[in-house]
Amino acid sequence: MSSRWRLVRARRDAVPDSVRLFSQRARRRRLRAALPWLVALGAVVLLAIIGAVVYTTPLLGVAGIRVTGARLVTADQVRAAARVAPGTPLVRVDVDVVARRVGGLPPVSRVTVSRSWPRTLVIRVVERTPAAVVPMGDRYAIVDGTGTVFDSAPVPPAGLPVLKLRTPGRDDSATRAALTVLAALPPGLREPMAALVADSPARIRLELRDGRQIVWGDATQNDEKARVALTILGNGQKVTDVSAPSVVTTR
Repeated sequence: MSSRWRLVRARRDAVPDSVRLFSQRARRRRLRAALPWLVALGAVVLLAIIGAVVYTTPLLGVAGIRVTGARLVTADQVRAAARVAPGTPLVRVDVDVVARRVGGLPPVSRVTVSRSWPRTLVIRVVERTPAAVVPMGDRYAIVDGTGTVFDSAPVPPAGLPVLKLRTPGRDDSATRAALTVLAALPPGLREPMAALVADSPARIRLELRDGRQIVWGDATQNDEKARVALTILGNGQKVTDVSAPSVVTTR
């Protein structure tokens, strides 16, 4: 006679309470052990979703570019120079690259680019300060204190001194020498001056409005030259040479 085995589910009250309690505690221990891993996994999944939204979708893309400080250039010119396409994920915009692009505009001296969440790029522009004008044909080139030509005008803007230069520019040695002398001139010499002429770095002269000239020479000993020139300016000489301030000549 053969025997057959059957699995029979025991009644709940057939399992001792101590066994059930042990099983429950074991399950709780396993859950507590797994919980940090589950939380970490959930955090990773959440970060992956957020990263996908931020980096790859236009949900946090550039919707506008706010420009501040622009007067000599327009906001549209700044935006065009920035070359940031609408919808570009804001976090992926290289602010340093954008700053270099905008800094290539001649009137711009400094640029700061930042993100304003959720969807705005902010470009703050500091423009160049005019230092002088240079006659160039029928127009006047406007230069800043570094010699950079950044604008032009049909007539010289009021209050700006006139420099006469052959090739104005920040890399031109005559331009740099002329600006050095100009910065050293006291009001008593700037006010009667019609133009500062720099044929070369060592051949600088001041042309006064009454037709007189002060031969300055190079851009050294400027304070001493200015002091001597002011001392003898009222003597009426047509030409005063202060290029060697210890030995002044007049005619």
